[in-house]
Amino acid sequence: MSTFRLWSDDVEAMRPEAREAVANGFSVLSEMLGRGGEPPSDPVERAAAQRAHYAATFPTVPEAVDREIAGVRCRVLTPDGPPKALYLHFHGGGMVVGMPEMNDVGNRALARTHDVTVVSVDYRLAPEHPYPAGPDDGIAVARWLLEHAESEYGTSRFVLGGESAGGYMAAAVLLRIRDELDAIDRVLGANLVYGVYDWGRSPSQRGVRPHAGPDVLDPEGIEFFTDCYVPGRTDDERRDPAISPAFADLRGLPSLLCSVGSADHLLDDTLLLAARAAAADTPVELFVAPEMPHGFGAFPCGITTAWQATTHAWFTRVLAA
Repeated sequence: MSTFRLWSDDVEAMRPEAREAVANGFSVLSEMLGRGGEPPSDPVERAAAQRAHYAATFPTVPEAVDREIAGVRCRVLTPDGPPKALYLHFHGGGMVVGMPEMNDVGNRALARTHDVTVVSVDYRLAPEHPYPAGPDDGIAVARWLLEHAESEYGTSRFVLGGESAGGYMAAAVLLRIRDELDAIDRVLGANLVYGVYDWGRSPSQRGVRPHAGPDVLDPEGIEFFTDCYVPGRTDDERRDPAISPAFADLRGLPSLLCSVGSADHLLDDTLLLAARAAAADTPVELFVAPEMPHGFGAFPCGITTAWQATTHAWFTRVLAA
């Protein structure tokens, strides 16, 4: 009888080093994300304070160009040669904060390494613009690109992806490309990095995690994001498949790469989405980083190197399709 395992022996051996990397670097990540201190009680003021902190924290790159697509500001990075595909990217921030510039450095590296044109979407944020404003912006940009990417950027093939709330956005837009635009055949895959796929607050979101290590997310912060994004709904109502991708029909989707840390308060979201997609015969690759928190890519160690190699191999494989 084989034992169900979420990571290999090689990754298991890296856990002590990863634990030390998180312990040594966690305060830096928390400061970068503006964690700590008592936030304003007013949701709009709290969101504004976090947005201002993000805007002053993350570096930008000169190669990135702002462009309005379907009425939505986007951040575009192009490769040196002809693109193999267009990478439609969504930033994180709990649907309340964040901006495409957060991922300028990583998106530039992705464009250069894999010869993709990256379009990162500056979708509307809650609480000023609750559901479905963000996904509506995402599908509007996707619709325009499906019609014009060949003439504008030299490719008609797509990969979607994002981190945290951006992973959610990528999953939500992917489903709408299938259901509303009937264009899922144009999408090679989706890179879903520690996303939120259950807005009804999964057990790990509520604090029931297999590892109690430090995390930049906590139940109070998740509840704040949730109340801003889907206000006035019960948890069951928030699990409407149109809102929570983990509860949607996941058949007929392209290759998914789902990544998450086992100390992440969003662990259960990825496990549920990946398992349901695999049961629906959607090709899924799952990377679980033991004892690693939300945003684990910020902690250099053997596990993050293994994750980066997995991500690189996945992009190489889907772009060769």
